[in-house]
Amino acid sequence: MILFPNAKINLGLDIISRRTDGYHDIATVMIPTQWRDVLEIVPARGTETTLTVTGRTVACPVEKNLVMKAYRALWSVVPLPPVDIYLRKIIPDGAGLGGGSADAAFTLIGLNRLFALDLSDAQLAEIAAVLGAACPFFSYNRPMLCTGIGTDLSPIDLPDFHGLSLVIIKPPVSVPTAEAYRGVTPSVPARPIPEILDLPVKDWQGKLKNDFEKSVFKAFPVIGKIKEDLLSLGAVYASMSGSGSAVYGFFETDKLSHPDLSAKFKGCLVHSSPL
Repeated sequence: MILFPNAKINLGLDIISRRTDGYHDIATVMIPTQWRDVLEIVPARGTETTLTVTGRTVACPVEKNLVMKAYRALWSVVPLPPVDIYLRKIIPDGAGLGGGSADAAFTLIGLNRLFALDLSDAQLAEIAAVLGAACPFFSYNRPMLCTGIGTDLSPIDLPDFHGLSLVIIKPPVSVPTAEAYRGVTPSVPARPIPEILDLPVKDWQGKLKNDFEKSVFKAFPVIGKIKEDLLSLGAVYASMSGSGSAVYGFFETDKLSHPDLSAKFKGCLVHSSPL
């Protein structure tokens, strides 16, 4: 069984309040992208479940990888035979793109299909929630309004993205999520994200905000510069995704110049695809 876990981006991100359990209540809309890893799950040749990771280097022992945690989380609900898992990492980590969370959620999806467990998306999302706040989103993998700590999900309809392409730039820096949260003062937004998303995409800039940007741009000026550069190149909307460090922009496809991107963002990872 071969699957292609995809990255996500955040359309807006409001950090509303700090909870008594140390987490934060947030509001954000997550949407899937076409930047993908490759995940293969097959019955084990031996007696133990194994994970082989290739591609981008992941500074994480195999036993602590979210893919292995996903297997164990599902096994605790439904005992499973051992499997061999092969993960080709393409999505960069430390980027606010949810690559590790996608790998974990797609592991649950793949195991569900491989062993015909007949678990619903909602059941998979419930299991995924113990692995990380972004994991449940990938159980549905469609535009979702994410509230609470990010695990309370509601489907949301978005404006027509026809004629637009997505560009994602990942600089050679990573932002620790805990550090990003330390720099933010929670507050209730003047205008909720769904209301702003009802506007045409070209009207989002200056209204649809990511609360992490102010402190992250101060600590990592290169990230803020990427946003400025995307807008100067003609992006109709640009923002940091999650707590960073990746920044994305929406471009009118017929005006998007790939040579300009390659020259402008040397040393960065660049992904572009239709929306």
